[in-house]
Amino acid sequence: MADGSKRHPAVHLSDAALAALPEGVLRPEYDRTQLTPGIVHIGVGNFHRGHQAWYLHRLMQMGLAHDWAIVGAGVRQGDAVMRDKLLAQDCLTTLVELDPKGTSAEVTGSMIDFLPVEPDNATLIATMARPDIRIVAMTVTEGGYYVDPATGGLDLSHPDIQHDIDNPATPGTAFGAMVAALAKRRAAGVGPFTSQSCDNLQGNGDILRDIVVSLARATDPDLADWINSNGTFPNSMVDCIVPATGPNEIALATALGIADAAPVTHENFRQWVIEDAFCAGRPDWDKAGATFTDQVHAYEAMKIRILNAGHQVLANAGELLGADTIADCMGHTDIRAFFRKVQMEEIAPYVHEVPGFTPAAYVDLIETRFSNPEIRDTTRRVAFDGSSRHTGFILPILRDALAAGGSVSGLSLVEALWARMCAGTRQDGSVIEPNDPHWDALTTAARAAKDNPQAWLAQSQYYQELADIPEFAQQFDKWLRLIWADGVDAALTTYTA
Repeated sequence: MADGSKRHPAVHLSDAALAALPEGVLRPEYDRTQLTPGIVHIGVGNFHRGHQAWYLHRLMQMGLAHDWAIVGAGVRQGDAVMRDKLLAQDCLTTLVELDPKGTSAEVTGSMIDFLPVEPDNATLIATMARPDIRIVAMTVTEGGYYVDPATGGLDLSHPDIQHDIDNPATPGTAFGAMVAALAKRRAAGVGPFTSQSCDNLQGNGDILRDIVVSLARATDPDLADWINSNGTFPNSMVDCIVPATGPNEIALATALGIADAAPVTHENFRQWVIEDAFCAGRPDWDKAGATFTDQVHAYEAMKIRILNAGHQVLANAGELLGADTIADCMGHTDIRAFFRKVQMEEIAPYVHEVPGFTPAAYVDLIETRFSNPEIRDTTRRVAFDGSSRHTGFILPILRDALAAGGSVSGLSLVEALWARMCAGTRQDGSVIEPNDPHWDALTTAARAAKDNPQAWLAQSQYYQELADIPEFAQQFDKWLRLIWADGVDAALTTYTA
């Protein structure tokens, strides 16, 4: 363990400097020069490095999976920035575990390269086409899958997708690059790789299959059939709270004796539940604590509905009341009471038990995790991209509650708080900076909804038939008017009374 109270001269992270790291900092015990690639991972953000890459690193520490090393990749400019940082430190990452009982650090080495980020994705395509690459995984966020909210399928009208259809050999998206690489593998007589989503989407493998196959079908129906018949797209549930990295996180790593340009802080909890469907083999992640099961849907439904939806229950109220972090939200008496009541009365009833957890016990676990004061997970980060997160996490529960004749008062208040937040000011009048890819349209609707709440529900791309269901629409109307008239606190205490 590396005690945060001790101070060491900061060692610039690199392979050559591993032996010089402070005592107590865990580090690779395997020879990284002998690792060979097996996985391309697109979207090398904090979550991937603190979760999937850690599981593989743990296997490598056991002397296993040395032919499954990760090659990082990306398709956006931010990925190029991360590439420069990681290549400068030999693709090593410092993981700092934030446990109220004590802070510890571990350096992981399961990533061995990071491909150039190119407009035509030429290097990425060529690498994914290599036979030694047996898994292509991704963390591109919930909103990165080009799903048409009206159909649930690929949005063929999106300009990025249109570009890939018109230029299948030089695509701009990760999915277009995957299709192009699969086409090369098929032409070379090489089987497909497994395509693995590690994003917080229910049925993430099924969604990824639909996106990849649909995009292939738009240019080459035979290729689409080959991918669909021979490729695998395992569903999975991923879980670990991993805040964004800023100056404080870099300073924390420095205080622990490590000069890392992109350290990752994380909670002392991880979970990875995976469908065992890998057409070209896989690492034995279960030996590092992952779970292979045919019940992924039940696990992911519990996590997405209680944790991810729970984040949205907290974040908009917290942003409006100036609570900087999720732990601050849990420390706010009214927000915490609101969270507990919505969870127990309007979310948990629509979650099935899984081995080891009842829904109520999982709510208790999430409350404890969200309350960890060492995790500086900002309310702003959690509130980001509400247009994807509310439609993906909150509205499906709302639909189930309405179908079952259950209460939707709290879930309606969640939506009203989102509408109030998107007006762009906190309760104290301070400005909320843009925090959604569709912020301008959301702000226009939110401000119109101040006097006419139905103007918010008229956004059919999000609410569809819900806008016309009185049990929801009337509750939403009541809560939004109360928020604007008497404030967020009044709405929260009225609901929890």
